Amino acid sequence: ERGSSAYRYPFTQTHRTDVTDQLNQELAFYQARIRQNPQDGLNQAALAGVYLRFARATGDANWYLKAEQSAKTSLNNLPFNNAGALLALANIAEAKHDFGQAIDWANQVLSNQPNHEEALAVLVTSHLGKGQIEAAEQAAQQLVGQVPTLGTHTLMALVQVAQGQDEAALQQFQKALAVEEPEEVGSSAWARTLLARFYANRGEVKQAKVLYQEALRILPRSPLVLTQLAQLETRLGQYRAAENHYSQVFISPAYPNVWDHVALQGMAQVKALRGDRSGAEALWQRAETLFRQHQDLETFGHRRELARLLLARGDEQDLPEALALMEADLQVRRDVETLDTYAWALTRLQRWQEAQTVLQEAISTGHRSAVIFTRAALVETRLGHTAQAATYRQRAQTTDPTFGPRDRRLWGLNL
Repeated sequence: ERGSSAYRYPFTQTHRTDVTDQLNQELAFYQARIRQNPQDGLNQAALAGVYLRFARATGDANWYLKAEQSAKTSLNNLPFNNAGALLALANIAEAKHDFGQAIDWANQVLSNQPNHEEALAVLVTSHLGKGQIEAAEQAAQQLVGQVPTLGTHTLMALVQVAQGQDEAALQQFQKALAVEEPEEVGSSAWARTLLARFYANRGEVKQAKVLYQEALRILPRSPLVLTQLAQLETRLGQYRAAENHYSQVFISPAYPNVWDHVALQGMAQVKALRGDRSGAEALWQRAETLFRQHQDLETFGHRRELARLLLARGDEQDLPEALALMEADLQVRRDVETLDTYAWALTRLQRWQEAQTVLQEAISTGHRSAVIFTRAALVETRLGHTAQAATYRQRAQTTDPTFGPRDRRLWGLNL
């Protein structure tokens, strides 16, 4: 077990102005250049990149629309040798969970620049999203071979986690942190967050907390880190701490962002675990309303998240919609989380053999998940396969020895 100092961010953090202030300055700069030369393609591509960074910094999906418009204008103005616009479109497609389109855009860049780091990175994460682990591994190996950086080692670790290669993944995470540099603050927080999630899923809570807290020190109020840490606190029964972390996700009532529904669902789970069903219902309703306000549930992973909300709430009349949402989602991505959510819907409908097939697909990837092993044990028990159920229960226990009754409630495993 590594001490907390092993994960300490090694650089002095100089005072940084607010990220949106910096982005506003860049925005004004490129908008002025475009006014001077509206037919220029490169400035439009750069503007798309600024809009993308706004989207990531604020969680406001409207910035993705602006980025897409600018990238398409850039391509119209400069149809050839325009990697910036193609990469912007690839990143937008990936953010919308349109992984096939993201892969197409990235491959267009790679057809001219076969070693392009950002395009290869899109291939890794998009292939993982689609459940195409071998293709993700191929891109990750090329990346690490040509540029061994914090980002590329972290991507390789993600692939190895997906394959269930825990020791190899840990080595890649450690290599990532060993080569981090001062000006990649977002990546430094991201790598620690992913490593924290890995430890949390193995029941190594102390290590996970240290990493989440360090990620927040590097990138205060990061919604990704706050929600992950809140989920860990919920698992541990530290409900007040969980609610505190979730509450920091909301920017303002007048400024909804793509993380709000995650925080609302998390807070609903806390209320339900505390026995406050009416409080949970109110929060689930607020989260559902946010989902319904999005005109296109197909983007940004909303289908799976809405299905999880409906399944967690547990109302029988919601089950057909939850199933339909997951059947649609599986057309675009087949990662283990999507397969498990589909299996959750199938078990609620007592479609045990179909659930068994889906869970076997998830388990065959090599990915190790106490949630999936426990759900598989439940299904095998219902099918009368006691020996196989016992094997899955043992694998769940080995994967995360701390997995207990509270986790089973959170993941709908008390059927």
